[in-house]
Amino acid sequence: MHKTNQNQLPWSEQRSPTGKFCVHRKHLSLALGGIKDMGASGGGHPFDVELTRVPPGAANWPFHSHAVQWELFIVLSGSGEARTPEGVVPFAAGDCLLFPPGEAHLLSNTGEADLLYYIITDQPAADMMFYPDSDKWFIKPQRKFFRMREVDYYDAEDELPAA
Repeated sequence: MHKTNQNQLPWSEQRSPTGKFCVHRKHLSLALGGIKDMGASGGGHPFDVELTRVPPGAANWPFHSHAVQWELFIVLSGSGEARTPEGVVPFAAGDCLLFPPGEAHLLSNTGEADLLYYIITDQPAADMMFYPDSDKWFIKPQRKFFRMREVDYYDAEDELPAA
C-alpha cells in the first residue's frame, strides 16, 4: 500500500506567459509512487489523479483532444464553462465531466472563486494530443510539440540508399 495526504502536498503552478491559461496542481498519483506519463505497461499506475485549482478568469489548458486518453473531471467547488466541439456547457460544484479520446475540450473558470476539481485519466503507454486552435500536436512519452506539414509519399526517398 502507498499512502499520502493531499493537504501536505505542494501546489505546482503551470501558467502561460499572459496568464490566460493557469493551473495549480497536486500530483496525487506521483506522490503515491506513479511515474509521469507512464501507465501500468511502463511500471506506473493504470490511472493518474490530480487535484487541480484554476483561478478566476483563467482556463486550464488550451483547447485540445487526446488520441487515446480518457479524462474525468470531478468538480469540487467553483463554476465554469467547458468548451467542446458542440459548443460551451456551463458546470458547477458536484458536476462530473467525461471526455473520451478524440473529443476536444477546455475548461474555463467563469466564477469569482477558484475552480477546484479532481482530474482522473487512464494512462495509455503513449498518447498524441491535437490543438485545433493553434494547429499544434504533442506526443508523449517523448513530450514533444510540433506542427505537421503535408509531403508527398516519396518525398526525399529517392536520395536514400535502397538497401
